[in-house]
Amino acid sequence: MKAFIVRTLLILVSVLLVVQLWIFASLLWWRTHAVETTMFMRLDYWADPSEPIKHQWRDYDQISDNLKHAIVAAEDGKFLQHNGFDWAGIQTALMRNNEQGQVVAGGSTISQQLAKNLFLYNQRSFIRKGQEAVATWMMERMWSKQRILEVYMNSVEFGENIYGVEAATQYYFGKSARNLNREQAIFLASILPNPKYYQHRRDDRSLQYRKRMIRKYMRYSDIP
Repeated sequence: MKAFIVRTLLILVSVLLVVQLWIFASLLWWRTHAVETTMFMRLDYWADPSEPIKHQWRDYDQISDNLKHAIVAAEDGKFLQHNGFDWAGIQTALMRNNEQGQVVAGGSTISQQLAKNLFLYNQRSFIRKGQEAVATWMMERMWSKQRILEVYMNSVEFGENIYGVEAATQYYFGKSARNLNREQAIFLASILPNPKYYQHRRDDRSLQYRKRMIRKYMRYSDIP
């Protein structure tokens, strides 16, 4: 029995180390190479291989600054100030969730969201959050803030099988991400919490509220 427990623990530790090495190697490669696929993209494709993933990489300077400001304002106002974790934001989210008796706020930074999109899955669990924290810690030390925002904009989901800002702007507006105006950027940033839902509900009251908040604060958002 003791030998079985030891072997099981060794297997678990080995698997854990392999996962960390895979994440480290991926982050190292993606420091200078475009991210063409993520775990979220793979999960979407495996769920329905008949539906192609819409995605096209765009470099940082090929994306409108309007979207950069809108995304930082919407998702992570302290993006340039923290090292991957906004502890004050996490505490505020925990307090709101406790008051409501359910999860109504997240508190995840852009870096944490990107780590999840690249390597993990969407279901909440302590294991996933722990791995997300490790991947975020590595990312913040291996990549610049500009690279993190660049990959985030190219990887985040904007609707059913729509990933990255170029595919999103082509789908919603029929133009390139370079040419996004202010209002179009605000719309794309506003749908990020639930893009598949808002994709076909553009008049939703909560979406309109988010757009007003982003419109109000994006001028104050700092970008790399």
